[in-house]
Amino acid sequence: MAVTRGKIESNLKRIRGDIAAACSRCGRDPQDVSILPVTKTVEFDTIKNLLDAGMTELGESRVQQLAARAEEMKAYLQRRRNALAAPVRWHMIGHLQRNKVKQAVNAAEVIHSVDSLRLAEEINARAEQAGRHVKIMLEVNCSQEPQKYGVAVGAATHLAELVSTLKWVTLTGLMTMAQISNDPEKARPAFVRLRELFEEIRHENICSQDFRHLSMGMSQDYSVAVEEGATILRIGKAIFS
Repeated sequence: MAVTRGKIESNLKRIRGDIAAACSRCGRDPQDVSILPVTKTVEFDTIKNLLDAGMTELGESRVQQLAARAEEMKAYLQRRRNALAAPVRWHMIGHLQRNKVKQAVNAAEVIHSVDSLRLAEEINARAEQAGRHVKIMLEVNCSQEPQKYGVAVGAATHLAELVSTLKWVTLTGLMTMAQISNDPEKARPAFVRLRELFEEIRHENICSQDFRHLSMGMSQDYSVAVEEGATILRIGKAIFS
């Protein structure tokens, strides 16, 4: 069953209130924090209601579903009567294999999960073939959990240096996934480390002015992420349940 527009709007109001409170605690402007709804678990009718609630930046974690959803969205927008306030833009937030880069480049405006030079080079090559620049972020394993993807913290700056030389990709920030826990405070060390790494890279003038995003924080820990500098919150359950 689709989640109604009213339920989505109610949840977004609560989340925005939490963001405003977190920003107040740390002296930030709530306008500098954006919500990226993660739609992987919801049906397409729910996504339509999400658009009606004003959300047009959407995140998917699997390439096949991203590609299918992007095509379905394209067809839907062609027959939709009411214009949207902004274009729909898809974000690829999950692990990306090099053999699926073409699909991701064709569907996504932003890829959050780049964790190697070889992957970045493949994205660059596919972007050149498509004749379009692609925004990317480096995924960093700040929680140092062996089962998680992401470049090691100690290797991230060098990877940023190499990636910043590629012509068809633009490095716009860093992404991490913190330890999953019912206690949001357990996520804080990972967020602190990503922010410190981000500041180090900016201080070294490795990247352009487009390097300005910290993609961190999910449904269970987004308030802590905001306190530590997040600019993009990847939120699913808190919006749709």
